[in-house]
Amino acid sequence: MKRGIICLALVASMAFVSTAMGEEIKAGGGGAPIDGYLKPVKEAFEKSTGITLNLNFSSATLAFKQLVAGELDLSTAGLAYPDLVKTAKKENIEVADPSAYVATEIGASKIYTVTHKDNPVAALTMDQMKGIFTGKITNWKEVGGNDAPVLIVLSSINPATNAAFKKLAMGDAPFATDVVDAGRFEDVREKVAANPEAIAFGPVTMLDATIKTVKTPDVARPVIVVTKGAPSAKVQKLISFIKGEGQQYIKQ
Repeated sequence: MKRGIICLALVASMAFVSTAMGEEIKAGGGGAPIDGYLKPVKEAFEKSTGITLNLNFSSATLAFKQLVAGELDLSTAGLAYPDLVKTAKKENIEVADPSAYVATEIGASKIYTVTHKDNPVAALTMDQMKGIFTGKITNWKEVGGNDAPVLIVLSSINPATNAAFKKLAMGDAPFATDVVDAGRFEDVREKVAANPEAIAFGPVTMLDATIKTVKTPDVARPVIVVTKGAPSAKVQKLISFIKGEGQQYIKQ
């Protein structure tokens, strides 16, 4: 009898701890949605709702793969859902039934083109951007700059941003093969700041005084949350928070 009472007390204690810990959302994705949307609202959202927001930084395609495997409550991406599926397929990530997933747009993210702060080129046309990033323009003097080779810095872990830029700014033409590999957008920024001939692109969270933003035509893509089926109640709370009160924390 005493052992039964102890067991019941233990179960009750575990239930209490579980309730006290509250709900949790496991979210994954890459630079634009995680750094630009989820990180900025995380503290305020948790304080407002009591729901813990656990962020797993990876990439749009890897996060989608984890969502399919049931490891996440939601994945995020900085491109339209059909393009996410195409990009995932290129990385051998097969989704048996893409229609089983629901993409909810939570905002838009502009992709900025940046150079070294001492680069005299202040603006680029869409054709000039395409020429540079496809490798057809190889010297800065071809776009009004110094007589110096163009050095392209490209993130290797942000396929969604790369795919969106490739589609929107380059008409789906392939990137140049001779590029400097970088990781997260902080790494991209550091490499551009350290190389006078460098050029790159990335979200607003990459920008600071160590590099220069070049004036270009707008290149913007949707930022989406992807769920298996309709968003759950807790995920819907997050989406509503981002679109509402959370806007004050998001840098546009």
